[in-house]
Amino acid sequence: MDRLLMRKLPFLLGLSFLAAAYPHALRGQLVRENTAPPGQPVAAGQDPQNPASAQTPPGKKRLSQELQITGEQSWIDTTIDIQAGEHVVIAATGKLRYADAKDDNGPDGLPRGFKDLLRVLPFNDAGRGALIGRIGDADIAQPFLIGARRDVLAPVSGRLSVGINQAADDTGDGTYAVRIEVYSLEGGTARVVARQVSSLPGIDNNLFSKIPRRIADKEGNAGDMVNFLIVGSEAAMQRVFTTAGWVKVDADVKDTVLHGLIGSLSKESYLTMPMSQLYLFGRPQDYGWAHAEPISVVRSRNHLRIWKAPFQINGVMLWVGAATHDIGFERDQRNNGITHKIDPDIDLERDYVEKTLASTGLVSEISHFLPDHPMKEAKTATGGTFHSNGQVLILKLEESVPNP
Repeated sequence: MDRLLMRKLPFLLGLSFLAAAYPHALRGQLVRENTAPPGQPVAAGQDPQNPASAQTPPGKKRLSQELQITGEQSWIDTTIDIQAGEHVVIAATGKLRYADAKDDNGPDGLPRGFKDLLRVLPFNDAGRGALIGRIGDADIAQPFLIGARRDVLAPVSGRLSVGINQAADDTGDGTYAVRIEVYSLEGGTARVVARQVSSLPGIDNNLFSKIPRRIADKEGNAGDMVNFLIVGSEAAMQRVFTTAGWVKVDADVKDTVLHGLIGSLSKESYLTMPMSQLYLFGRPQDYGWAHAEPISVVRSRNHLRIWKAPFQINGVMLWVGAATHDIGFERDQRNNGITHKIDPDIDLERDYVEKTLASTGLVSEISHFLPDHPMKEAKTATGGTFHSNGQVLILKLEESVPNP
């Protein structure tokens, strides 16, 4: 696999030069309540593109705000803190015009084109220039499409930001007028998600006596540390990773990134670079997941492997995983080839898994467990080293969540 990767490296690096970004200064303009931009009124609770389609969500409206975002901006902080379970209704009007575009575009964005392959868009499933949003930490919160109108059921609590779906070095001429309405929770009780707990039933040293501490290659050479467990059904496990922006990676080296590059305009095509097979419980991983900016995936990629345990916890499936962060390349001491180098502080990747999955609202409880004789330092199968505090992350998934 490593030799295949090195043959494709010059091509992918060429793409990275084409997509190199030069950030522009950002400016945000807040427009006070009841002062809609001239010529672009937005009625409360009304879809500016289709007024008849607007429906008032349940709950009491606790605030409304209007703002403007120009084509020179990427993201602006609305200063609105959202609670998990609240409805956020966002409506927008206005036009942008990109210098290389044939037509103006509204908040729904431009139709996708081949050139979008070389653009690193915040939300790659929407068109360039679309109005987008996010709730929570910019480093982990997944953007969502707003377009002309969107009623969002907040999966987690956090600060609301709105932005324009464009590359960092891209600007459009024009302005969107945006109206935001937040509707309080019915009953007034905040939905509790990702609750930190000191322990979880069934997670003890007896359980860890049945789980190998490390995964291995086909020859049995010990590799990455087992550093997280997920308690939940297979459907719930797949849903939480997908919602958090992780992409399923095929272990078959024949399904290369180049096949995806030609056949798809989504950033996922970059992330599905094959992941080598490693072993736990006597078999290769059941799933591989990757999370990265599309152009940087060749060199830097958050990735993990996960296995279904041959036993359950209180009748619920258990998934055992090992997560590492690729940060470059190094020499494989087994065969003198080239392989990915991982960040030796693997606890950072364990914490990254926790933050990204918890941001979905699909994790009900979070705990950390320190097994007997914890692993704190070791060498990888390729000769690299890593260190840890020895704790294993435990995530219990929410099997049933409200539909947005």
